[in-house]
This record gives sequence, C-alpha cells and structure tokens, in this order.
Amino acid sequence: MKMTIEIDCSPDEARRFMGLPDVERVNGVYLDAMSKAMQNVSSFDQIESYAKQVAPMGQFGLNVFKSFIEGAQQAAGTSSLSKDPKQG
Repeated sequence: MKMTIEIDCSPDEARRFMGLPDVERVNGVYLDAMSKAMQNVSSFDQIESYAKQVAPMGQFGLNVFKSFIEGAQQAAGTSSLSKDPKQG
C-alpha cells in the first residue's frame, strides 16, 4: 500500500507547525557579522581561521564553504582567494 500526502504551506508555516523556533533575526545578526568580518579578507587562510572560530558546523561547514568558494572562483576564472598572494 502506498499513500502520498501533499502539504501546501510556506516554510514559515511548516516551522511553526513543527514547533521549531524562529531564528530569522539570529541568522540575520550572524550573516551581518560574517559579512563585516570577510570584507578585508585577502586569502583563504584568513577565512579558514575566522570560520573555525565562529562557524556553527565546525570543520564540515568550513569544507562546504571552501568548495563553494573554489567553485565560484573556477566559474569566474579568478583566483583572488588563493593561498599564495603571488599567484594572483
């Protein structure tokens, strides 16, 4: 027997229905702090050291972020966050 249930609701409605807390304001504060901290970053080592201090997912989150940055660099054809500033 197979049953399919389709629920049409917004993410906010689903969160409230499941009793999960509203973290929108906390997330906004976190994103603001991260964007301010990253404004003057010139190397991946700086990103790595800062992310280890504040990242909620620890090393896993850092690896995901690293792969995201590397993918964006490859797509844009740049290497502005390379480990060696001489590489360019």
